[in-house]
Amino acid sequence: MLSHQSRGTGLPVVFVHGFPFDSRMWQPQLDGLSDGFRLIAPDLRGFGRSPAPGEGPLTMDSHADDLAALLDGLGIERAVFCGLSMGGYVLFSMWRRHRERVRALVLCSTRADADTEGARANRRALAERALREGAASVADAMIPSVLSSETRENRPDVVALVREMIEGTDPGTIARGQEGMARRTDSTDLLPEINVPTLLLFGSEDPISPVAVGDEMCRSLPDARMVVIPGAAHLPNLEDPAAFNAPLLEFLGAVTGE
Repeated sequence: MLSHQSRGTGLPVVFVHGFPFDSRMWQPQLDGLSDGFRLIAPDLRGFGRSPAPGEGPLTMDSHADDLAALLDGLGIERAVFCGLSMGGYVLFSMWRRHRERVRALVLCSTRADADTEGARANRRALAERALREGAASVADAMIPSVLSSETRENRPDVVALVREMIEGTDPGTIARGQEGMARRTDSTDLLPEINVPTLLLFGSEDPISPVAVGDEMCRSLPDARMVVIPGAAHLPNLEDPAAFNAPLLEFLGAVTGE
């Protein structure tokens, strides 16, 4: 079973981290939302404290299957899933493979379309950089994109945590994770089939998954609303936890009351 953090009791909510992070990225949510909810934040295969046996790409399908196995191990039939960036890619696979386990979705800083050839090339270049120069080099490359200039200037604690998570990830896992994302299935045609309540949370300054990407997904989802976090980039849950947690809490309350 995946290593995970857990808080509270009530409606199960599973938080799926982005790349190349771990469950610690959800600490502001675990600390701020535990009343009335059973919050679960796993480390995906190869990240944090979860091992990654074998070789080859860490695929979105394998992560989704691991999440289903985690629910089985915890005795949970259905849960709300909240995924950020790569975590969102995993949730599209979760819907494709285990949709009966999904009560509602929160999609953050993510996208449904597959990588372009250029994006795949960039992923493979970063994978090679990780293997050649180490995880610290990857942190140097990623931090300016995943955190807004405002966050980088005014939130040294967030910058330090993001750097710590990246540098703590094995370079081999970084390479295998990039290859897994490069191979992911295009989920654009899947969006109209996602008939559970869905919340989209995007940072206004995100250069990786811009607001326009979220708007387009929101129009294709049958039961969705979108909230933009001002001044945040790719990690709005860390950059402005209060602005992120408020709509999330409202959404979870509505799901509980269904």
